[in-house]
Amino acid sequence: MKSIKLTLTAALATALQISDAQAADKVTALDAQAITPTLVSGGVDWKILGDDNRNATVTVQYREAGTPTWRTGLDLFRLQHEDINAFTGGDAFAQASGFTMNRPLLPYDIPNLFSGSIFNLTPDTEYDVRVSMTDPDGVQGVAEQTVRFRTRKTPVAGAGNGRVFHVYPWNHQGEKIQPAFTGLIAAYYWEGRQADWSTVGPVRVHAGDTILVHAGLYKDTRGHYGDGVEGQTEPTLGTPFDGTYYLVADGTADNPITIKAAGDGEVIFDGDGNAVLFNLMGGDHHHFEGITVRNTDVAFLTGIKNIAGADGFMLTKSKVEDVGRGIRGDWAGARDYYIADNVFIGRNPRTYVMSWSDDWRGLPGFPERITGPNGSEYAVKVYGQGHVVAYNDVRFFHDGIDVATYGAPEADESLLPVSIDIYNNYMNGFGDNCVEADGGARNIRVFENICLNGARGSYSSQTIFGGPAYFFRNVSVASVGMSAKFSITPAGVLHFNNTYVAENHDMAFVSNVHFRNNLFVAHGGLGATNGYVVKTYTNYSSSDYNAFNFADSISNPFGWTSPAFGTDRDYDDNPQARLYKTLRAYSRATGQDAHSVMFDPAEFVSLDMPNDPDRTRIYDTSGYDLRLKAGASVIDKGVNLPNITDDYAGSAPDIGAYEFGQPLPHYGPRE
Repeated sequence: MKSIKLTLTAALATALQISDAQAADKVTALDAQAITPTLVSGGVDWKILGDDNRNATVTVQYREAGTPTWRTGLDLFRLQHEDINAFTGGDAFAQASGFTMNRPLLPYDIPNLFSGSIFNLTPDTEYDVRVSMTDPDGVQGVAEQTVRFRTRKTPVAGAGNGRVFHVYPWNHQGEKIQPAFTGLIAAYYWEGRQADWSTVGPVRVHAGDTILVHAGLYKDTRGHYGDGVEGQTEPTLGTPFDGTYYLVADGTADNPITIKAAGDGEVIFDGDGNAVLFNLMGGDHHHFEGITVRNTDVAFLTGIKNIAGADGFMLTKSKVEDVGRGIRGDWAGARDYYIADNVFIGRNPRTYVMSWSDDWRGLPGFPERITGPNGSEYAVKVYGQGHVVAYNDVRFFHDGIDVATYGAPEADESLLPVSIDIYNNYMNGFGDNCVEADGGARNIRVFENICLNGARGSYSSQTIFGGPAYFFRNVSVASVGMSAKFSITPAGVLHFNNTYVAENHDMAFVSNVHFRNNLFVAHGGLGATNGYVVKTYTNYSSSDYNAFNFADSISNPFGWTSPAFGTDRDYDDNPQARLYKTLRAYSRATGQDAHSVMFDPAEFVSLDMPNDPDRTRIYDTSGYDLRLKAGASVIDKGVNLPNITDDYAGSAPDIGAYEFGQPLPHYGPRE
């Protein structure tokens, strides 16, 4: 009797376990939410419960509101509590990743949800997005939902409905258009006094006002005490002794405060070597256009973590040169920046590339200087939501365009770094990365950029907090390092239709990463032995429909390092390193890249391979054209990615950034 009772108990326990497993595998759909839109992108977050076996999917359709035709988007991307603290400084994983510095833990619980973006949208337009969830184990809740959002309108400087003020330099001769003021402070505030009196005047401007700045040099004598002295020969423009313009009035999205060149010649704001030229942390929605900013450590300070920051900062058609940092904004509450059609020229060397790591030790100029009068850390750094950084020309910095390395995101989801667009930028000459998306969480979009002469990884996503972080239709040509940089165990990165020419593509550890339609060329110029090697903690990472070329010096063309096959993910045990000599052997053993092909760089229209062993060399890239020649082997060899490859010609999309027969994208300022 006792043995029968035990048998029945065991059967009941087994049945309960099966029931629990089925319940955990079934997905429960919560409410879908539209995410912060930008000018040309939008998207959806859809939190769920369950789906432990990861077999639920979400399809996407979208349309302009009020129109009958739905278009297909990419399926939403699945996040499932991935770990971005997979190693601490010095352990085996860190060393295998080539990363040995100690680093803090990054406590952030990546949620259980679907998330994704819609691309190529029209500004100032309302869209419906219909998402449909399916799961072989069943769906609880509403399986089909529709959200609506409106893309932002393209900002126009001076479009506000307020007053117009005219600003002239201190030494201006001739007539002045009224109301006229000497220096920006005198127009922005009720007076522009010096020293003790520099903060006395109340704010004059309000939302919608435009300040037209006339041609000339605006360089204050920031050590000068007093103003209005008879016989004065030095300009006094009303800044305090630090020479900073503290701009604290608030505009609005529809009525910003505009500070714009008047159109009668170059307007130059010179910081005289000070720390910060424009401090915007206390004022929202300022739009600068057509000015030159130079000779300062930080040109525009828009926010500091945990202190304060601005919404709606805009910089267009301007030049920022001879600065340590162009735009610094690392405040989580920032919204809707628009940084477009500008030129950023850093202080770093024009004639050679220098970086900071041990790979460069012993070379003339080591280590790279990224601060002070001989170095520039970055052109643009942003954090928050809804930002657009597009059509800029960025050269000679340590980094080009960054999402701030903020650390773990805030627990308040309204402060997450999401929905940031970086596109159509021209970037050349960097000691580290052209784009760092490192601090982003979800729906970070880096597309149609070109990156040349980067030293340590062209497109970085080293601490992405779950993703999706999209990198598509980007081009990179680098003599050193790799193009897709991970290095600190990010999660949720997608590389689609990129053309990457670099020393190698030997990647650091990453979770939930996916590659499609990319063209990878590894020239091995500095002695790299590995070609395309993916290291991942998740066996649901994937790679296919890519094309490869490796220099003869590459002894291990392919590799896939992951947990033991059959295990979805494993962050605790050492993953298994697997190296292969051929695409065929690699694909058969791993199941990856089953539809991928080999490629000959001679099929590019024009490329001088950057494989000189001198890692400091800057290449003349003016003749590079990485479009495909007629008959190239990778034409029609890609896979259709809805909303990304919609305009392909032929039987299938081409592999790489450029579809054959299509014109080159426009990189850099449009005027």
